[in-house]
Amino acid sequence: MTREEIATALGDRPNAKLRSKQIAGHLYQRAILDFQEMRDLPQELRDDLDAHFLPEPLQVATHRKSTDGVEKLLVHNGDNQVYECVLLPYDDRVSCCISSQVGCPMGCKFCATGLGGFDRNLTAGEIVGQYLLLQSLSERRISHVVFMGMGEPLLNLKNLLKALTLLHDEVGLSYRHLTVSTVGIVPQIYELAEAQLPIHLALSLHSPLDEVRNRLMPVNHKWPVKEVMQAMRDYFKATGRKITIEYLLIKGLTDTPEQAIALAELVKGVPCVVNLIPFNWVDTEQGFARPERERVRSFRGALDNRGVNTTERVERGHDIAAACGQLAGQHLGKFGRRAGVSPLTVQP
Repeated sequence: MTREEIATALGDRPNAKLRSKQIAGHLYQRAILDFQEMRDLPQELRDDLDAHFLPEPLQVATHRKSTDGVEKLLVHNGDNQVYECVLLPYDDRVSCCISSQVGCPMGCKFCATGLGGFDRNLTAGEIVGQYLLLQSLSERRISHVVFMGMGEPLLNLKNLLKALTLLHDEVGLSYRHLTVSTVGIVPQIYELAEAQLPIHLALSLHSPLDEVRNRLMPVNHKWPVKEVMQAMRDYFKATGRKITIEYLLIKGLTDTPEQAIALAELVKGVPCVVNLIPFNWVDTEQGFARPERERVRSFRGALDNRGVNTTERVERGHDIAAACGQLAGQHLGKFGRRAGVSPLTVQP
């Protein structure tokens, strides 16, 4: 809830507007997830809130910490519909990666999330709840949020937009520190542009060639490379926000010199950054492999030589399967549950 919605929910209680501001401050800015810890509220109100509201809808099934300081939570709402979020501390900032859906319907061949199928969209409260849980683990403020966890955010656009608004208006984060990643759902890219939020939009492209991208991402059959890139160009024109092109380097498949050249041509004239992501191991039938460092350097060099602004994703949390593409190894989806297997009993 926004503070206005909290005030409405408080009804005719005394000082509802003041109390809603206090409650919102505790929840969103201090990540206090227990009404009884909100000491500046009257005891009667705290007890009343406990009886009628949940300050935090999520329960933690597993909590794992990497050797590099990354922490990953597997959370749920008291059921088998589990999803993951990740705390990412850096020297200069603290970031987090959060989910927008339980599972994912997109079926990308390289991603662990897609292997478990799809259950449902997350509510705005469940989305922001992930941030609040992760903030409660960190002594430093989480200043950056990336929607790169489980799910396709643009297929949950209504709840995504409310979550972005809550993170900005209530938590106090800059829109410029919020990044939404999409596989390329063209109509929703245009709809997001209409919202005129100064966020970052990142496209999971992974190949400039339709014949390769078709193999990796079923979405490309509906919106091929040329069409999705036009939508991203139009997004930039509408918002003025530089876009990010996420590019997964899979040995012998997407890391070829020909694709580096084609990618450079594809993004020519588009204010963007290409973020290279060497493949993180996921158990798939395709047997994908991570390219050697020399192949990564060669691919990046071909882009650099053609004037493409290029970065390489820093790998974090690989030892706890929290790196890019590895989330939701414990999400078994609808069919796993029908077989009588609970994700909550799977050991980390």
